[in-house]
Amino acid sequence: MIRAMPASAHPMRPDRRHWLLATGAALAGCAAPGPSPGPDDGSVDGSAWARACAVDGLAPAGPWTHRRYGNRRPTDYRATEHGGRPALHARSAAGNSLMRLPLKAADLPPGARLRFSWWADALLEQADMKDPQADDAVARVMLSFDGDRQTWSRRDHMLSELAQLMTGEPLPYATLMYVWDNRYPVGTVIENPHTRRIRKLVVQQGPQQLGRWVEHERDVRADYLAAFERPPGPLTALGLMTDANNLATTAEAWYGPLVLRESALITR
Repeated sequence: MIRAMPASAHPMRPDRRHWLLATGAALAGCAAPGPSPGPDDGSVDGSAWARACAVDGLAPAGPWTHRRYGNRRPTDYRATEHGGRPALHARSAAGNSLMRLPLKAADLPPGARLRFSWWADALLEQADMKDPQADDAVARVMLSFDGDRQTWSRRDHMLSELAQLMTGEPLPYATLMYVWDNRYPVGTVIENPHTRRIRKLVVQQGPQQLGRWVEHERDVRADYLAAFERPPGPLTALGLMTDANNLATTAEAWYGPLVLRESALITR
């Protein structure tokens, strides 16, 4: 069951311009910035983990790339093997960045299913996705979509322009995040505290499955429809993100390969 929960109310700062700039900086993490690639990028893109990822019916528009945000401390991402499978190891020491695979914008394949797995040994007990000061997560899988931006609010247009200034690209039309959370029940949908264009769906809650690989298979179209209350537009990117910058703490996770396929082609 999907439970929709709006972000908690937070008062506007007296200086609206300062607030917008701060918000734009926060949303830069959901845009597709173009900072210089890190020294580990090539090893990730050419790794066994990257080769095991698959996006049937869609074409990558570039390699897996580590996306940093200006002078912010990045999360460290490295290809490795963990628990008997190729993995992407993410370790954040008060950091915030993501691994992203850009796609040539195209509609989802019929019955598209996304299979992914993750492993964590600890969660962030103080994290709260409804609080912009505590919006961190040990593990997130992200999908970005295109769409009709004429339906956006004036505020979303302003935030997208700020993201463009800060990152070189506008805010995606919509971003759906699958999250392992410590606080909210599975099925909860939470809007980003700054914009309704980003929705987080809790697909795993609590510490019960720490220290092991946890498998997930999601109906992307159904999840998007539940989160945004309309069908998805073209898919433009996949991403992974482990962050701990708001809480200024550490977070660590391993991600198995991402596989997006038509439901009829999924094999167990």
